[in-house]
Amino acid sequence: MDRSQKTAAVAELNDTFSKVGVVVVTRNLGMTVAQSTDLRNRMRDAGASYRVSKNKLARIALDGTDYGSLSDMLTGPVGLASSTDPVAAAKVAVDFAKTTDKFEIVGGAMGATALDLAGVQALATLPSLDELRAKLVGLIVAPATKIATITQAPAAQIARVLSAYAEKEAA
Repeated sequence: MDRSQKTAAVAELNDTFSKVGVVVVTRNLGMTVAQSTDLRNRMRDAGASYRVSKNKLARIALDGTDYGSLSDMLTGPVGLASSTDPVAAAKVAVDFAKTTDKFEIVGGAMGATALDLAGVQALATLPSLDELRAKLVGLIVAPATKIATITQAPAAQIARVLSAYAEKEAA
């Protein structure tokens, strides 16, 4: 990489750190290309991203962001999983770490709050933002559905009684 490419990479990482809700630091212990591709696809499907970066450039990009606590975790071959949804990147990383022994979670951060391995695993067990929205909409819609069912029931009963009388008269 020449100097301009390094500057662009640092600017891009800094922009990413300023926009995301969570960053998970992972260690690559010799994953194959197929495993890396699978991980990136899973991240993309969940609305997250995974990138490998030079540790020195990532440390420079961390300056001026809430994720300064990550600089101590940037040793060895690391990858950075990030997402705007605080749960998505952690969930995919934890699920992927269960399937391969060549991928390990070092820690992470959610804003200024540093997370260790247990913190990332706890974050992965939480429902995602979309799941929470769906539950909230379900709670809001449920009373309206019950009211509609209750108000339709007497009308349906009256219709059945009138239909029975009409059939009785016709017979």
